[in-house]
Amino acid sequence: METNSMILDGASVASEIKEELKERIARLTDKGITPCLATVLVGDDPASETYVRMKGNACRRLGMESKRIQMSGETTTEQLLAVIRELNADPTVHGILLQHPVPHHIDERAAFEAIAIEKDVDGVTTLGFAQTAFGFGLYPSCTPAAILAILDAYQLPLEGKHAVVIGRSPILGKPVSLMLLNRNATVTICHSKTNGLADIVKQADIVVAAVGKPKFVQGDWIKPGAVVMDAGYNPGNVGDVDYDACLGRASAITPVPAGVGPVTIATLLKHTVDAAERASACAV
Repeated sequence: METNSMILDGASVASEIKEELKERIARLTDKGITPCLATVLVGDDPASETYVRMKGNACRRLGMESKRIQMSGETTTEQLLAVIRELNADPTVHGILLQHPVPHHIDERAAFEAIAIEKDVDGVTTLGFAQTAFGFGLYPSCTPAAILAILDAYQLPLEGKHAVVIGRSPILGKPVSLMLLNRNATVTICHSKTNGLADIVKQADIVVAAVGKPKFVQGDWIKPGAVVMDAGYNPGNVGDVDYDACLGRASAITPVPAGVGPVTIATLLKHTVDAAERASACAV
């Protein structure tokens, strides 16, 4: 199909972020500081295992340290909280990532809240969310931050645009809505109880799909010339958007894979380096 749609290449945006990080990591290393991301994995979910391994490999390629904590599926909430408190107190750890989801018997929200705000590089605490909402969060949730990083990299305007966000999760739909609002977009949030979803999406200048359903957003929902940001990732390398159907109508669109995903990981690394620099400045 011939199309004039701009393909928003997340892989190249991620590469630029990581190139910039290399210099900053080298400066920290010269001071005897190695930025360290601690990843906590509870249980043996195969997808979570893959994500944690990818993040660890990404750290190592940049000269960062990846501290992996693997806990059994029988871990209690209190045991998990104790590990998080230890990481909070460890000055060599700059960022903490608790891989979602945890086993059902664990109070996940309590575990997220136990992460110290200065190490909440994945933006999962309610304090971090509130700071993001007010526009001064140091570490917004990584996927929302990645979406804005791509829009900025391609100099796509946000001010005055109507953004429709499909999904309201606390680490994606809600924070990206607030971040777009803070950039002077007019934001509509849609979810599973929204009536007339297709008609609302048709009004959007920017569509953010974050529902976790493969090919959910249809081509005829997209207003000609809209920007489509697909934050979904489903089995078979399929996003939440019917890519082929939307490609001919959108002015710009993220592919899956190589769209939002690589920038999400690069953002997590950036936040960890940011945290290491702040810790270094505080220690002086």
